[in-house]
Amino acid sequence: MTSARLLQAVDLHVRAGSFPAVRGVSADFEPGRFTAVIGPNGAGKSTLLRALLGLSPPESGEVRLDGQPLRHWTRAQRSSALAYLAQGEAVPESARVRDVVALGRGAGSWKWGLIPTRPWTDEDEEAVRGALDRTDTRRFEHRKISELSGGERQRVSLARALAAHPRYLLLDEPTNHLDLAYALDVIRYVRCEVAGGLGVVAVLHDLNLAARADRLVLLHQGQVLAAGPPDEVLTPDYLHAAYGVRVSVTRTAGRLLVIPED
Repeated sequence: MTSARLLQAVDLHVRAGSFPAVRGVSADFEPGRFTAVIGPNGAGKSTLLRALLGLSPPESGEVRLDGQPLRHWTRAQRSSALAYLAQGEAVPESARVRDVVALGRGAGSWKWGLIPTRPWTDEDEEAVRGALDRTDTRRFEHRKISELSGGERQRVSLARALAAHPRYLLLDEPTNHLDLAYALDVIRYVRCEVAGGLGVVAVLHDLNLAARADRLVLLHQGQVLAAGPPDEVLTPDYLHAAYGVRVSVTRTAGRLLVIPED
């Protein structure tokens, strides 16, 4: 695929405070592909994600979108192309589900005391309804956030991001603190969006969930240790080098399974 359609990190160096969290990372992220960024704590995963969004400016190197440096894109252009789902997104407990999802359209929310940036349109309405339907949250769209479980809240946050109709969706540990059923739900919804052409970049800690991605980028000490399809990255040697733990990797029911041996 040509660089005109890619989100790219090119020899990216990014500091987290005074610490060099990302050191010379180069990676391509394609539309219609689910890429999981994995690695131990402190490997630079979240810093890389923030750099891809333009939220953490690089010390050197650059992020490119459509072959153009991301710094040349206006904030509005970046927001329309790249949607972000951060860890533990905070929303007012009294907010209703539909109002949270509507924020993805960038038109503000009257009920939260925010000033709308533009009139609400039929296109906005269709986008919100579609996002609610695709995340199976329409059935409780009028409930308050305080009435939802953790898994339901995460699906609402995902719907809010999808309502923006982005080209890329960047997720920072979207399955963190979720039980297995809800974690699998999130991955399933993400895979459905990827099938529709959305590019997804997700930081994941659970290697067995990451194995469901199309491509993995394994970070270690701020650098790319391995990148490629799951069966090329989730190997005992690479995982021992990154995590310092001996594992066995098997295939069960057609899926890779990582089992710690220590």
